[in-house]
Amino acid sequence: MSVPATQKQWVIEASGKEFETLVFQESAPVPQVGDDQVLVRFRGASLNFRDLLIAKGKYPFPLRLPVVAGSDGAGEIVAVGRNVTRWKAGDRVVTLFNQGHQRGPVTPAAAQTGLGGCIDGTLRQYGALSQDGLARAPKHLGFVEAATLSCAALTSWNALFGLRPVRKGESVLVQGTGGVSLFALQFAKAAGAAVIATTSSPAKAEVLRKLGADHVINYKTDPKWGETARALTPDGEGVHHVIEVGGEGTLTQSLAAVRMEGVISIIGLLTGANPKDSFMETLARVCTVRGVYVGSREQLEEMVAFMEEHEIRPVVDERVFTLEETKEAYEYMWAAKHFGKIGIKID
Repeated sequence: MSVPATQKQWVIEASGKEFETLVFQESAPVPQVGDDQVLVRFRGASLNFRDLLIAKGKYPFPLRLPVVAGSDGAGEIVAVGRNVTRWKAGDRVVTLFNQGHQRGPVTPAAAQTGLGGCIDGTLRQYGALSQDGLARAPKHLGFVEAATLSCAALTSWNALFGLRPVRKGESVLVQGTGGVSLFALQFAKAAGAAVIATTSSPAKAEVLRKLGADHVINYKTDPKWGETARALTPDGEGVHHVIEVGGEGTLTQSLAAVRMEGVISIIGLLTGANPKDSFMETLARVCTVRGVYVGSREQLEEMVAFMEEHEIRPVVDERVFTLEETKEAYEYMWAAKHFGKIGIKID
């Protein structure tokens, strides 16, 4: 496949209050491939709340700006460096969020290798990446679907299988209908767990049930939904795993829902980062509260195999954007108009 000299891409030049710092470049150079790298022709990408925070100057982790935006991508390899042994031209791949996180616990060094933050990301037509910064794309997924796996799916996988793997017959509480929660719902059901989901919309509640949720709680009409979730578990002992995406506004309810020796995986801070509860509450509840920062390449490969085995498909919003419409996609997500993951098709 011939590779052009220039490409289209979106660059975050500096952090700012709005999305004007997200700049479209129509003739950026296509990067040269190093000895240990592959050149990926991106066919799909997807957005995370993290992408919006970076553009708005609210991201709490290290950045190196300017940077090509986007962490989630899928495509095909079109060229390989002379030392590459893992891949060949034509292979379908998905990106690893933290390029340096290969296996085991994340390290400070690996945490500074995030695509779209410290390293040029996926909202472009071509990218030169380390041969170790990719995983095989699931055979049953198209490129836009596969592009949703890098951050949200892998974070959910790490939350449910990284510290203490969820087991058949256990219970999981997922919050809302964002990408992380919807992946967690599907992974937990495939593992044989019961799932309790929360939402504020009757329409979304129906979709959650279709995806397999055993119980759905409306958190708008039930402000003590954590206690309700606990009561729905056998003997009212509480849930084994909580996928905590809210932060300040939801942690109290997560603590009310979790069982003794259960795990609360903190993934998001959608309602703020100043919880009212003291972390001494974990002693009273005898539970583990764990921060999750995506996952390793080894976990990504395990997750892909699991998704193929169970034929799990991501929930992608009905509106799919083009690369040129990326800023519209950012605004669409910021306005919370989406359900599931926001996909971007790259030609």
